[in-house]
Amino acid sequence: MTPDRFFSLMLLLASRNAVTTQELASALGVSLRTITRDLNWLRDAGLPVTAQRGRLGGVTMLPGSGLDLTRLTPGERDQLSLAGLDEKQRAELNASVESRRALSKIVATQSRRGHELLPLTDVVHVDSRPWLQARTSGTTPASLIGPVRRGRQLRIEYDSSRESCSRVLVVDPYGLLAKAGIWYLVADCARAPRMYRLERITAWKEVDQPRRIRENQTLATVAAALVDQWEHNHAIEVSATIDQTQIERARRVLGQRLVQDDHEESATGHKVRIRFLHLEDVRTLLPFGSAITVHGPTEARAHLSDLATNLAHHYAPSPTS
Repeated sequence: MTPDRFFSLMLLLASRNAVTTQELASALGVSLRTITRDLNWLRDAGLPVTAQRGRLGGVTMLPGSGLDLTRLTPGERDQLSLAGLDEKQRAELNASVESRRALSKIVATQSRRGHELLPLTDVVHVDSRPWLQARTSGTTPASLIGPVRRGRQLRIEYDSSRESCSRVLVVDPYGLLAKAGIWYLVADCARAPRMYRLERITAWKEVDQPRRIRENQTLATVAAALVDQWEHNHAIEVSATIDQTQIERARRVLGQRLVQDDHEESATGHKVRIRFLHLEDVRTLLPFGSAITVHGPTEARAHLSDLATNLAHHYAPSPTS
């Protein structure tokens, strides 16, 4: 369940005596199957949600549960709907204190009995950063949230991985996106949508001009289109076989770029497809050595061969006199 849907669902249940799953699905813009899964999640988390069948039945929050959303200030509602239960994201947005205060308000302190479950936030901690990720010195989400909410243009210095020096760009921001543990600034640059990793924004300045975003476009629509473009519009797709002993490591390293065909598995390895944005990116496969055998396309095999040859020459023993 997404954080914003969690909060909206809690508001609906707290503000109505009984509501059908169809009404919940329509209000939140999701399917009946999704609402059923969300309600099961709330019950499993220990929240007092119950459902009764029949003409006068519906989904309700048990009376006397201590849930009270009416005590939230507008700022607390905003913070809670944005960050949900993810402590790491609350901290990155410099919103931990206000979000914790909001959470404490919606669940009033009750006498603890032996059979009661501990609060979910006491036993679940979310850290979406990849393993061994170095701390970055780029722009933080907390520092940009103010200028973005004021709806101003930004002048940023961006250190692109494909260019030798930083670029200075004037962008029209839609907002901030957290995707797979990485924060991005989603903005138009020369009326074209882009995602900029915050860790690569080395400097920024608020421009005294209102942002000029495209009509009928929002952060949600632009971010969804950019993510879809990145995931599906790749320049090259490699077919390969990965040894049985390395398939789990490959999943960790390659993530969603690796697509495994469950029907193509043998005693020696797994048949997979690996998507890369650029041909040069196939160098990611070098650390696997012979544990990954690339079958095609031809240019991928040729580039890996050149990379391996250059690496072998680089580490070849120096001739002795």
